[in-house]
Amino acid sequence: MPFYRPIIGVTGPDRGGDAAWLCTAFMIALAGGRPMRITPKRHAKLHLLDQLNGLVVGGGADVDPRLYGQELLHLTEHRQPDQTLARWFINLLLLPMLWLLRKAAACCVSGGRDTARDVLEMSLIDRCVQQRLPILGICRGQQLLNIYFGGSLHQSLRGLYVEDPEIRTILPRKRLIIPDDMKLARIIGKSSIRVNALHNQAIDRLGRGLRVAASDRNGIVQAIEHESLPLVLGVQWHPEFLPQLPRQRRIFEALVHEAQASRSHPAKVFPRLASAAA
Repeated sequence: MPFYRPIIGVTGPDRGGDAAWLCTAFMIALAGGRPMRITPKRHAKLHLLDQLNGLVVGGGADVDPRLYGQELLHLTEHRQPDQTLARWFINLLLLPMLWLLRKAAACCVSGGRDTARDVLEMSLIDRCVQQRLPILGICRGQQLLNIYFGGSLHQSLRGLYVEDPEIRTILPRKRLIIPDDMKLARIIGKSSIRVNALHNQAIDRLGRGLRVAASDRNGIVQAIEHESLPLVLGVQWHPEFLPQLPRQRRIFEALVHEAQASRSHPAKVFPRLASAAA
């Protein structure tokens, strides 16, 4: 029997996000899958969309807070009471660089809401959940998964970092703790791991049926997973930017493996989503 390469949809914005797409596609292909790019304008033209075996909900603009019952907070860069003037000034100078980095990664750009993408991704998540297909949410994708299951977000991380300082870097510098009984711990084979961090929002109220699969020393949720579905996993970091680390590659290997397994339990095909982003 020939080896089957399951089709893994990868969502992203219509403009930008090429670096995130290429890195994610590489990790999926390396794991034995067939990546397929999905954006609000691109999805209606893809004849393979109804053949998806799994889904990656990628990074991007902040999720519209109206999806979880909040109004948009207009946040500015203020000096914190315990922050020296010199450190505040350095952080202010670095803001454009951080913005460009997150923009290149299609990640966490404040104020750049993408309603059409929100609608499309919520529809795709719903259909994958109904068909018990594997889902991996990355950064914004994790946040959207939490909202789909009824959770909410912190619109800003300011004031939440107490034990450790806030880190924003594409390098694996943030240390996470993973409970041993989590699927994530079994996937990566370790209860502690270092990851990158490019986000400026995080999970607040946890969605129904979800559990915290990893957190940092400040108690901020860094990964979630569903308690009963085969594989619904969200990670706040960007494993696609860490292909040199075997434990990060295992996340995509688990997704592709579950996508292959889902073929033995076929479900109804996806309906066309031409109206999803209308």
